Amino acid sequence: MNKSLRLSEKWFRAGLWLVAFLFGSFLIGLGGKIVANLPKVEQRYSLEDFIDRAGAERTRAVIVQARQTRQAAEEQLDQAQLKLNTQRADAASARETFNNWLATRHATQRPEQDRELIVRTAALDELKANERRALAAVERQQQIALDARQAEQHAGEQLRQLEQAASVKLSEALRSQELRVFFYRLTLTLPLLGIAGWLFAKKRKGSGWPFVWGFIYFALFAFFVELVPYLPDYGGYVRYAVGIVVTVVVGRQAIAALERYLKRQKEAEARPDVERRQELSYDTALARLAKNVCPGCERAVDFKNTGIDYCPHCGICLFDRCAKCEQRKSAFSRFCHACGAPAQGAG
Repeated sequence: MNKSLRLSEKWFRAGLWLVAFLFGSFLIGLGGKIVANLPKVEQRYSLEDFIDRAGAERTRAVIVQARQTRQAAEEQLDQAQLKLNTQRADAASARETFNNWLATRHATQRPEQDRELIVRTAALDELKANERRALAAVERQQQIALDARQAEQHAGEQLRQLEQAASVKLSEALRSQELRVFFYRLTLTLPLLGIAGWLFAKKRKGSGWPFVWGFIYFALFAFFVELVPYLPDYGGYVRYAVGIVVTVVVGRQAIAALERYLKRQKEAEARPDVERRQELSYDTALARLAKNVCPGCERAVDFKNTGIDYCPHCGICLFDRCAKCEQRKSAFSRFCHACGAPAQGAG
């Protein structure tokens, strides 16, 4: 068809297709903004919206208190451990000194040193008692830290259970919210598809066809790009369902159109040659000739064979001779290509 168009007409059509593309692009941009803002009509959910707040607050308070107690106990434990180490060192040093003195006492066997023996033994016992008290302080802080750590772990487990229960409710709420937003988008896009289908069927060949095609591109983009990827499950169902419906509708229309076409062709081939040629538009005839098919029945014809003047399939005249110069020319041309004389019956 494009081969039969005038050069200026080709440029005009290219410009109009550019208008259709730009119109569709602006519509897609506007639609994208609307679709992107649809989720904002819904509340933004978080885990805190579904958790048992009273229980969570009590549990978190227990965790904070246990953590503080554990940290304080660990600090006290470090001090107590340091003190224990000092007491152990003092006791060990005193015991070593006492053993050395006791060895000297046995060697000299001096009775006047018995009183000093009693004093030294009492001092050593006191150091040992201090060591035991320091050890008890260490054990006490260890117990406090252990109790606090276990309380923190227990409270943490309770908090995790509360969060798990809230997470299930959050997932259900988000799923319901996504479904609602999906239906919002579906409510917007399905009418667009319907309008696009009506425009394609009724208006695509009208004077405003660039805007019709621009709107069709926009509707298809809105459905298959803006709608479907947000929810693959639901989007997949809708996409396949729409695909099935469109395929069935288009297929039935194609079958019916083929049957009507074949019926028209049979009826046309039965009519006289002149009547059939008058029904063919000039552009249609040129477009079919450019494809090396008969303009009447659209079957292939060997146009390189100069001996063929009539279609061997339907009998329509393909080539005749100029009434002025007798040059062989296309029977569908309006003027002779050799002398420029008007063809017979050309208007």
